[in-house]
Amino acid sequence: MRGPDTALLAREPAPLLAAIDLGSNSFRLEIAQIQRGRYKRLDYLKETVRLGGGLDAQGMLTEDATQRGLACLARFAERLKGFSATQVRAVATQTLREARNRDAFLSRAQAVLGHPIEVISGREEARLIYAGVARLLPPSPGRRLVIDIGGRSTEMILGEGRTPLVAESFQVGSVGLSLRYFADGRLTPEAFRAAQVAAGAELEEALETFAPRHWRHAFGSSGTVGAVSQVLAACGVTDGTVTPKGLRWCIDQCLKAGRVEALDLPGLKDDRRPVIGGGLSLLYTLAIQFGLDALVPARGALRQGVIFDLDERLHAARAGAHVHDVRDESVRQLQERFHADRAQAERVREVALAVYDRLEAPAGEARRELEWAAQLHELGMSVSHHDHHRHSAYLLAHVDAAGFSQSQQRRLAALVLGQRGGLRKVEASLPDETFVLQLVSLRLAVLLCHARQAPELKALTLQREGRKLRLVPEPAWAQRHPRTLYLLQQEREAWERVGALVLEVPLPL
Repeated sequence: MRGPDTALLAREPAPLLAAIDLGSNSFRLEIAQIQRGRYKRLDYLKETVRLGGGLDAQGMLTEDATQRGLACLARFAERLKGFSATQVRAVATQTLREARNRDAFLSRAQAVLGHPIEVISGREEARLIYAGVARLLPPSPGRRLVIDIGGRSTEMILGEGRTPLVAESFQVGSVGLSLRYFADGRLTPEAFRAAQVAAGAELEEALETFAPRHWRHAFGSSGTVGAVSQVLAACGVTDGTVTPKGLRWCIDQCLKAGRVEALDLPGLKDDRRPVIGGGLSLLYTLAIQFGLDALVPARGALRQGVIFDLDERLHAARAGAHVHDVRDESVRQLQERFHADRAQAERVREVALAVYDRLEAPAGEARRELEWAAQLHELGMSVSHHDHHRHSAYLLAHVDAAGFSQSQQRRLAALVLGQRGGLRKVEASLPDETFVLQLVSLRLAVLLCHARQAPELKALTLQREGRKLRLVPEPAWAQRHPRTLYLLQQEREAWERVGALVLEVPLPL
């Protein structure tokens, strides 16, 4: 069978792609096209939501902050009318990583937006930031340091060309520092000193990793760096390059003003005024601790990285291949790191996908999730053979895996947790029919490959009608595999106990 004509695919117009960044300070929507590797922005919307300022002392997102976020997402949804699911990716960062009631917020937010929202880890955020910055920078020799100061986190990435080598995220940002040290609006020497000490303590562990000898050029991405750069350029202090001297000048202007509302700096936008104290404190600490003599503002940021990542996934799907998906490489690395039995993983993967396809289940990301879950279902064997499925699920839910969001890792973890035994432990996911089809495919694959040999799938007939499955083995197969037939009857009983699926396995005459 002939594969897709790649030349024809190349001639098709580039699709519109949309990235939504639910940041701690602002929500952003960017719409762009990528044609022959060139990035073209078509629309950009930004609203100051201050979601990070809405976390209370118990780590709960307040209703006021929630409403601000939902109102913004409703406006984004209007702009995204006509966009398909494959054209949109929404990611959430530090505030929703921290919020204890994030699932409640995400449920409401996704209903308003009309698209899934992925909570990404700090390192995944850093990887995407670097992708956005590096792809929009001209080629240059030597290693690059990229810094992104967000509302509640700061990402630092060391890379070469388009390849990130080290990516870290630190839980300190402009909103968090401003709320803690400048909440009353006063801009005092004591507040700046305290904020700098707090920032320095958080960043101190990275002093060796990102020391000046490891990189040649430094770039700053996104809000805080961009805001300070605009002030320095508008006031004629620098050409927009952020320097220690320029930062000291900005801090002096804040101290002269004494209060946030009295601060009158050309180039400083109103939405940045309430968080300028924390932003300057953090940026100055970075400049001093990491020897940033010149931090150049970069065009790219998280949202551009999301669009480049989305484009690669879409291109791979249209071409019928997955070679461009960074998640495949993450799976391979996890198998290697945790010494997975790759031969068994491949057997289970092949059987799980064959079963899933026979069930005529949803393709796309759901099928890929099943594939990854099958490849990683025995990671926990490196911890203990006993209850290895629970160890595998824990690892998948908590490990850093490039390309995967925390939300997707939790779905993979639930699949892996449910690969064997009773189903009560994944009962919360069973109302989702796609999850049920993924899970029964994985469970049957694990069961059929339990002897660590490839099963005779041709001897099994599988039919599906809604949530009713009928698996009929040939009599000769049943005679050869009485243990597997016994396990299939136990599988039927497991599904019967939770009522999420009817699995019929008639005994041969």
